[in-house]
Amino acid sequence: MFERIVAAGIVGFTRLLTGARTIWTAPQPRGRQRAYFANHNSHGDFVLLWSSLDPRERVRTRPVAGLDYWLGDPLRRYMAERVFRAVLIDRNQETRVRNPIDQMIEAIDADDSLILFPEGTRNLSEQRLLPFKPGLWHVGRRRPALDLIPVWIDNLNRVLPKGEAIPVPLLCTVRFGAALHVEEGEECDAFLARAREALLDLAPDEEDP
Repeated sequence: MFERIVAAGIVGFTRLLTGARTIWTAPQPRGRQRAYFANHNSHGDFVLLWSSLDPRERVRTRPVAGLDYWLGDPLRRYMAERVFRAVLIDRNQETRVRNPIDQMIEAIDADDSLILFPEGTRNLSEQRLLPFKPGLWHVGRRRPALDLIPVWIDNLNRVLPKGEAIPVPLLCTVRFGAALHVEEGEECDAFLARAREALLDLAPDEEDP
C-alpha cells in the first residue's frame, strides 16, 4: 500500500516537473502485453515513460535497469525493487550470474510489460541514437507475439543533465509509435535497423541528425 502512495507521488511530481505531453501516434489496444523501447539520455527516462502510461498499464510495466546504479544506495534499492519492480541487470559480464535475456523473458512470462533502452547506456554524444544492442531482438524473437513499442522521449536530458542533482522544470514530450514484431526468420541486424528507424521517425524534425 505504501509503495502505491510513493508511486502516485512520483507520477504527480514527474508530470508537474516536466509538463509531460503524451502522444500516441498509432492505436494501442488495451490489455496487450508490451515491451516499450526508447532513446536514453537521462536516468529519469524510464520514470517519465512509466509515468506517462495509463494507470492499468503502469502497474504491470517494469523497467529494465542497471543493477550497479539502482543498488548503489538504500533509497535507490527501495525504489527499484519495491516501487518500480525493476528487472535489474548486471551489466558486468565478469560478475553476472544470470542471463539478462532470461530475466526479461521470465518477467514477460509472468504477464508483465517491460521498458527497455536498446542503446544499452545513456547517449551523451551528439548522435541522435547510439548503436542498438541485440537484446530487443532476442526478446522479440523468443516471444514473437509481444508488441514492441518505440517511444521517443524529448527534452528530458535538459531537465536532469548528467552530474546534476536538482532537476530544472522544462516541457517534455513522450511520443509512442506503432507496434513492431520480429518477423519469422528476420536476422538481428535487419530487425535492429528497422527498430532504430521506427524510433527515429518519432523524433522531432527540428533536432539535428
